[in-house]
Amino acid sequence: MSVRSVILGSGSALPARLVTNAEMAQMVDTTDEWIVERTGIRQRYIAGEGETTASLATEAARRALEAAGVDARSIDLIVLATATPDQTFPATATIVQDRLGCNGGIAFDVAAVCSGFLYALATADSLLRTGMARRALVIGAETFSRILDWEDRTTCVLFGDGAGALVLEAQEVDENDPNAPGIIASRLHADGAHNELLFVDGGPSTTGTVGKLRMKGREVFRHAVTNLANVLSEVLEASGHAPSDIDWVVPHQANFRILDATARKLSLPIEKVIVTVDRHANTSAASVPLAFDTAVRDGRIGKGDLVMFEAMGGGFTWGASLARF
Repeated sequence: MSVRSVILGSGSALPARLVTNAEMAQMVDTTDEWIVERTGIRQRYIAGEGETTASLATEAARRALEAAGVDARSIDLIVLATATPDQTFPATATIVQDRLGCNGGIAFDVAAVCSGFLYALATADSLLRTGMARRALVIGAETFSRILDWEDRTTCVLFGDGAGALVLEAQEVDENDPNAPGIIASRLHADGAHNELLFVDGGPSTTGTVGKLRMKGREVFRHAVTNLANVLSEVLEASGHAPSDIDWVVPHQANFRILDATARKLSLPIEKVIVTVDRHANTSAASVPLAFDTAVRDGRIGKGDLVMFEAMGGGFTWGASLARF
């Protein structure tokens, strides 16, 4: 027997305001056809007054707790991935903790941009396996609209706001049972040499401002396809699984072309890839749990399915995790 982090339930949250490509075309020099052809995005949700990373994260967490059938007071670990916290400090995770009423446990943020949820998931998994906590909320939440340059048509059309959450519990499972639930293997990477390809041009210790997102999309695309294919292969090798064993891939929702190219590199049919980028755009650290919850609630992903999570983001950072739901 061994301890694994088992997924008990998931939840997600989106802002009230839906913004279509047609509306974006009224704001910047672009068209619906241009956006769809290059990214696959048709709409996104944008946070309004009173909607913040913490409020979206709390709503997603409550829905995950409800799906898991557990009380918030049983949560003793919250790891929240975000690049758009409510405040420089304290951690947005502590705000969520207080709103849920589970104060006293461990709560902190993880900053790895679009890979943030994978970093948060692996971190929570490690803490659960070592006994530091028994039950965790792992959350990805963003209000990326607050750091966009709304005059830059190459970036502002790509992103949206939202949140997703998973409830994990440390459970003893039979490690020899191929159908045992829980997180099986994870791999994480970073390469700071590519900072200038995807970054925010501000910060507390440099400009004293929040700054705006800047990206060289073509170069990011090239690195994403290679890095994601490599880390997926690493996780499969570590877990002893083949690509054909995977029931579903839940990727970071950045661009449909990246999703398609990554699937091709692994000889996976695109039908096995959960795609929500058309509805939600790129929600950074929120995109993986948001896509997972969407697919669970519409019935595609079910208990017992073998699910691969993967993402790459600014830093560069990238990672993947394989789990039996």
